[in-house]
Amino acid sequence: MTDPFPCRINILLGMFTVCLLCTSAENQCKIHKEMADCSHLKLSQIPADLPSNITALNLSHNQLKGLPPANLSRYQQLVALNAGYNLITKVDTALCQNLPVLKVLNLQHNELQQMSEKYYCHCASLIELSLASNRIEEIRGDPFLNLKNLTVLDISHNILKSVKLGSQPQLQSLQELLLADNKIIHLENVELYFLNKTSLEVLDLSSNPLKNFQTGCFRVIANLHALLLEKVPLGPELLEKLCSELSGTGIQTLLLRNIQLSSISNTTFSGLSMTNLTSLNLASNGLSIISNGAFASLPQLEHLNLENNHIFHLTALTFFGLSNLESLNLKKSLIGTNSSKFSIIDDLSFHWLGRLEHLIMEDNCFSEITPNTFTGLSSLRYLTLCNCSTDLKTVTNKTFSSLFNSSLISLNLTKCGIIRLQEGAFSSLRSLQVLDLGLNQIDQELRGYELKGLDSIEMIYLSFNKHLSLGKNSFSFVPSLRKLFMRRTALNIPDFAPSPFHSLQNLTVLDLSNNNLANFGEDILDGLHNLENLNLQHNNLARLWKRVNPGGPVLFLKHSVSLQILRLDSNGLDEIPVNAFRGLSKLKYLGLGLNNLNFFPWSVFDDQRSLDILNLHKNLITSVEKPVFESVFKSLKTLDMSANPFDCTCESISWFINWINVTNTSITDLSSEYICNTPPKYHGSFVTQFDNSACKDMAPFRVLFIINTTVILVFIFIVMLVRFQGWRIAFYWNVSVNRILGFKEIDKVGEQFEYDAYIIHAKKDENWVVKHLIPLEESSVRFCFEERDLEAGLPRLEGIIDSMKRSRKIIFVITQYFLKDPWCHRFKVHHAVQQAIEQSQDSIILIFLEDIPDYKLNQTCLRRGMVKSHCILSWPAQQERVTAFRQKLKVALGSSNKVN
Repeated sequence: MTDPFPCRINILLGMFTVCLLCTSAENQCKIHKEMADCSHLKLSQIPADLPSNITALNLSHNQLKGLPPANLSRYQQLVALNAGYNLITKVDTALCQNLPVLKVLNLQHNELQQMSEKYYCHCASLIELSLASNRIEEIRGDPFLNLKNLTVLDISHNILKSVKLGSQPQLQSLQELLLADNKIIHLENVELYFLNKTSLEVLDLSSNPLKNFQTGCFRVIANLHALLLEKVPLGPELLEKLCSELSGTGIQTLLLRNIQLSSISNTTFSGLSMTNLTSLNLASNGLSIISNGAFASLPQLEHLNLENNHIFHLTALTFFGLSNLESLNLKKSLIGTNSSKFSIIDDLSFHWLGRLEHLIMEDNCFSEITPNTFTGLSSLRYLTLCNCSTDLKTVTNKTFSSLFNSSLISLNLTKCGIIRLQEGAFSSLRSLQVLDLGLNQIDQELRGYELKGLDSIEMIYLSFNKHLSLGKNSFSFVPSLRKLFMRRTALNIPDFAPSPFHSLQNLTVLDLSNNNLANFGEDILDGLHNLENLNLQHNNLARLWKRVNPGGPVLFLKHSVSLQILRLDSNGLDEIPVNAFRGLSKLKYLGLGLNNLNFFPWSVFDDQRSLDILNLHKNLITSVEKPVFESVFKSLKTLDMSANPFDCTCESISWFINWINVTNTSITDLSSEYICNTPPKYHGSFVTQFDNSACKDMAPFRVLFIINTTVILVFIFIVMLVRFQGWRIAFYWNVSVNRILGFKEIDKVGEQFEYDAYIIHAKKDENWVVKHLIPLEESSVRFCFEERDLEAGLPRLEGIIDSMKRSRKIIFVITQYFLKDPWCHRFKVHHAVQQAIEQSQDSIILIFLEDIPDYKLNQTCLRRGMVKSHCILSWPAQQERVTAFRQKLKVALGSSNKVN
């Protein structure tokens, strides 16, 4: 029975926010609203200083010897009174007179012996009365005659020898009569006469030494719905007589647990054929033999419990007649015999149970599952074979083929010793939604075909198996999956695309914890856009987030934008990338406890503005900085940073202390597990004892530090920019200047040239010239290209000299081939240099296609120092710098020939 009197103050859950403590010289009762809890206070009298408007009073577990009406007269509105576990020997007649609206009275575990007719004569309003666990031996007269509204009467655990509680009909509203654990031996007609006019539904006679049922004893309570006879030594013969006495009654539930019933014949329940019995409990009887057709007299039965028996053999006729059965509990009932390890289940044993929905067969030991074991269970929805000892080492496509036409939605195969799943192992179970394969010995690679046919599956539990390897198609046939548990399976996940989980777009829960995972790709969660709960604790993921990891940190969470719960505890993490949690704006719980974290990037938690719980306990955190935690702490409801070696200095925890003093966030173990490690002054002290007042003078220095740091960083940025992007800046500067001023500088008046430049190059560099220099003629530049522009008919030497004179500039394309070409480094170079000297012109442009040392260049009579710096160009290796090269060449071509 549920205790209707408790008044509990649950501080941890915050169910009650106000609790007024009423204190007197003898007691300290807890009051909440209109309920008073004065239990466990060793009271010897009823408190007289409680609020007068209370409706419930708990006086249990005290030392009261009575309930003086005068002491209760103050509480006229009392509805429920619990005076159990005291020393009360009698009930005062005026009790209910002073408590006119009392409905619930609990007097269990007291010293009551006699039931006087005066006790309850004024208690017409009572609905529930408990007299359990007293010393009541006999009830004389009619003490309950005036209790016309009573619905529950509990007189269990006394020493009554008869069920007779009155001499005339009474208790018209009684629904439950509890007489368990008394000394009742006989059940006679006259003893139940007082219940002639009741609407009794439940009669509990459990733990009584019943030996006889008088003929017609249940006719007085023919509308009885439930008869509880647990631990009554009925045996087969007395049970058969009981069933005969119940014939024609309204009995619906019969509890026969532990009644010493070793066998059931086909006549045991024949007396119940004229009833509508729907629930029968035969658990814990040592039942070993069930005759064929034993339940044929129970066609209306819906629930049958045979748990904890020793049934050796289920035949095709064992359950004959149970066509309306909806649930069957065979837990720990098929455990073999002394001569055989296995019980036997014949084919078609369940074929009569066409309406069965729940079949519990866990903790059994039977020989095998054949293709016809479950034939006929077309309505079956829940099947559990947990911890069954069979030869089910390999699940084949025939193991559950007998359930092909069933409506099975849940299959529990936990602890069945399964080693392997063959292709199509569950192909017959197209309606299955929940598959539990945990705590087995499965050791194989899941290729996908093992789960083929599970078209409606929503949850698969594979945790605690021997070894699982995944491939890209492991779950390709179960796209409807919503929850996948693979904890502690020595899991092997390949580091290639696509991910084994890529087809699970409906997945909301993924558990990969306790697998010592150390390596997977950043697309491991690609496609899991609906993933809400990800468990990765107890792995070895530290390397994935290290900056020195080849390819950089692996941001494997970037695809899981719907995550609400993320557990990364116990992974050895000592670094967190700045973008590790970027985009996880829906995160409610983040677990990073039991790692080696010390430093956090400033913006690492910027997207976690909806976080409710942050767990950072037992890391190496020394400082709690405002730029890191300010944004995430704003919405936080629970914080756990316990067992960290805090540095109790102004720079490290000053802001944290200020936040603790004003926050409403629940901080786990703040008073015991937040201890300073450094400096020596505060070592071993609690963080809350840190003196924060001295930190206020740090503000001016902090501002100066910020300014200096900013200047230094800007300077470093400029230096790095010039170093790596200086060419780009110079390029755009030249473009801007030359668009305004033009490319050509002003030379002396009257100087006219037919070509802008004469190109000198080695024969093997001709292709480069044609590809990269000649196209520049499209932008108003004209070159003298020897292979194209030398005048026909002239000797070659004379043509070269004449062409140089008609060119404003002379371009040398310098490569290793140029240095080896005698025409280039002897005649052409000498004549070009001589012409420049004679005419006092600065007209030479050098283009280096390769890195040529100065000593080799000097052998051709060319010197870098004799040419203007802007006329020395190098062909870039990077394609994006070609445009800048062409811009520089145009500037060199347009520069003046005057010698400065």
